[in-house]
Amino acid sequence: MKFRPLHDRVVIRRVEEVGKTKGGIFIPDTAKEKPMEGEIVAVGPGARNETGALVPLDVRKGDRILFGKWSGTEIKLDGEDLLIMAESDIMGVVEGTAVAKKKAV
Repeated sequence: MKFRPLHDRVVIRRVEEVGKTKGGIFIPDTAKEKPMEGEIVAVGPGARNETGALVPLDVRKGDRILFGKWSGTEIKLDGEDLLIMAESDIMGVVEGTAVAKKKAV
């Protein structure tokens, strides 16, 4: 991909959830909600502070993050659906190999 975000923007690929509940019921694509977890594909150089100094981002390429349901702008690059959002729209970084899963209600 030949795309570099500017300032404090990041490009995110949504992480797809498994389409099956713990009870073994398959959920069709039309009934699924869009995941609010993603992997950072590219980051901008950072924002500028009041003095004009560059402030680097706290996230980096490869981080798994959580973001708001309506955050970011959806784009399509090289046939892939991605999101572009400001670093301030990111709620947090998921650390470790275990990924938080929703419990079946």
